[in-house]
Amino acid sequence: MLPSDFDDERRFHAAWDAVEIVRPVSYSLFTFGSSELPYYLVCPPGRDQHLASVRKGQVNIDRPLIITPDTMHPEFRDFFEDAADEGIIDFLLARTASFSNLKLTNRSGETKLVSDSVEEIVSRLNRQLDDEEEDRVAILTAPSPLAGVAVLKYATERVLSSAPDNVQELRERGLLP
Repeated sequence: MLPSDFDDERRFHAAWDAVEIVRPVSYSLFTFGSSELPYYLVCPPGRDQHLASVRKGQVNIDRPLIITPDTMHPEFRDFFEDAADEGIIDFLLARTASFSNLKLTNRSGETKLVSDSVEEIVSRLNRQLDDEEEDRVAILTAPSPLAGVAVLKYATERVLSSAPDNVQELRERGLLP
């Protein structure tokens, strides 16, 4: 392992640990077809801002119904604004096979500056989602430069936690021994 590999791993872990899923969801992704992962992303004030921001978004995860050589590799769209940040995806993919055949697309809405406190925004969103009895929307927090990492972490955790249920469904349908 080269020294630069250790630096990459250290940067990956620092970024991964700097983001948080403060309201997780617990449902599994569909074994076949598409799944939607709606979320709110809350970012503390940055250098040029005095207010924390909130952005609503959704990750769509598509699994191919037929696996071909063209669908063997995962595809990530619109997770990072800067192409240089996409190295974090390569780091993650090099360590797990759970993303084979997946197409992940992030769609995020407009960012709104709403408060000077991340905790206040999270509390307000939690109350709103509880009042709406909404259990499929996550709340993520991250420094603004790590917004893509937060969304990627959320999608990754849903993919990894859904894998056992997906494998069981494949067995029940007779597609696996």
